[in-house]
Amino acid sequence: MKNTLLIVRRELWSYARTPSGYIIAASILLINGLLFNTRAVGSTPQFSSEVLQQFLIDAGGTTMLAAVLFSMRLLAEERSQGTQVLLFTSPIREGEIVFGKYLASLAFLSLVVLLSLYLPSLIFIRGKVSWGHIAAGYLGMLLLGASTLSIGLFASSLVKNPFLAVLLAAVFVTVLELCWWIAQITDAPLSSVIAYAAPYMKHFHPFRRGLVQLSDIAFYASTIYLSLLAATKVLQSQRWQ
Repeated sequence: MKNTLLIVRRELWSYARTPSGYIIAASILLINGLLFNTRAVGSTPQFSSEVLQQFLIDAGGTTMLAAVLFSMRLLAEERSQGTQVLLFTSPIREGEIVFGKYLASLAFLSLVVLLSLYLPSLIFIRGKVSWGHIAAGYLGMLLLGASTLSIGLFASSLVKNPFLAVLLAAVFVTVLELCWWIAQITDAPLSSVIAYAAPYMKHFHPFRRGLVQLSDIAFYASTIYLSLLAATKVLQSQRWQ
């Protein structure tokens, strides 16, 4: 645990002293604000719950985008800059490296997501929604972002170039989401099995309606575990090359 915390501290300091994290965060918050005004609020009267649901749909998508972008500078950047050798020659296990980097990036991503809380709170100016609905939506966004980030971390472990890591992570996430659309043209019960792989269309949408289901939480938890485990295995294979 001590080594993991050292990695977390190192990564958080890296986020604090480089502009890329701030640029991504500011861009995501700006996009959220624009989408809230143009799509969620819009120009026609709507029920407050509909405004909130539309905001959560859009914010879920931007959260996935932010997670993919944040993941590019994790393991791929270490290889491109040659600093991965320093990690491998230190008395730190591969799992500690992966988990430490994941926790640091998750903390930064969570901060960006929570900074957008002022947007749904604006609904209370002219309407009324349940705080429980908002809490469920943000729990879903955090879980969606956490699982996407873990997939991005795995993608980052496979390549040396950070931009290739972003591209590969986007491909992985897109393939998973395509499962939802493939399921629409597939007969049951196979369609349910295929659709289960879609993190956004299948598992996030209940949260945006204010529903917290154990099956969705279990899906995100298993995705995170398997992705981090896969990244650890890749790192172990690279250590002895």
